[in-house]
Amino acid sequence: MMRHLSLALASLLTLPVFAAEPAQPDLTQLQAALGDVKPDSVKASSIPGLYEITLGSQVLYLSADGGFVIQGDIIDLASHANVTEHRRNGLRAAAINAIGEDKMVVFAPKDGEAKYTVNVFTDIDCGYCRQFHRQIADYNAAGIKVRYLMFPRAGLDSESYQKAVNVWCSDDRKAALTLAKKGQDVTAKSCDNPVKEEYELGNELGVRGTPSIILSDGELIPGYVPPARLVQLLQEHSGT
Repeated sequence: MMRHLSLALASLLTLPVFAAEPAQPDLTQLQAALGDVKPDSVKASSIPGLYEITLGSQVLYLSADGGFVIQGDIIDLASHANVTEHRRNGLRAAAINAIGEDKMVVFAPKDGEAKYTVNVFTDIDCGYCRQFHRQIADYNAAGIKVRYLMFPRAGLDSESYQKAVNVWCSDDRKAALTLAKKGQDVTAKSCDNPVKEEYELGNELGVRGTPSIILSDGELIPGYVPPARLVQLLQEHSGT
């Protein structure tokens, strides 16, 4: 997926320059200007004369005359908000929700409803992922529902990938995941599974290491975060 996005960006950077900018640029014309590049959306940005293009979770900007592509963040100086990152967050959240909880291995609080939900891209053999999972009861006790998505960092031909498939194909996925994260063997099995889909999604969403935590609104928090610190971050994030 990332290779496709890189090729798309390369194509955008070679787009021809149009004639003079019209007073009110036509979005249809801009879409046509992209040629073989098929973005998910093209719309006016918060800056007049600049149009937002989304490719997966990637956000780019195209000048109204079709002559320039900008790769970077827009900051609202009045509110100090990162407009681009906010948009990326929304795209991540939508992509995660599209996967669906039925394709995740979920550890939820036993009593009562979860106060918070986090999505965690995890690797079976990652040391910090194992540290995170050793404390899964503490996250749950703090009211955090953890929804695991598989991200074998070594790739789709790796042992970590096969371990993730074995976990998914187990009769009890939660027990199998816990066993695997202790370094113990899980019975090798094969079945329809979402591991490849989730690995590709992680790459598309900007996951570069594990664990990677994505909050319910799409904000990405890279790396291991201890239970107490994660609760603090979630409280600050939600304003509670």
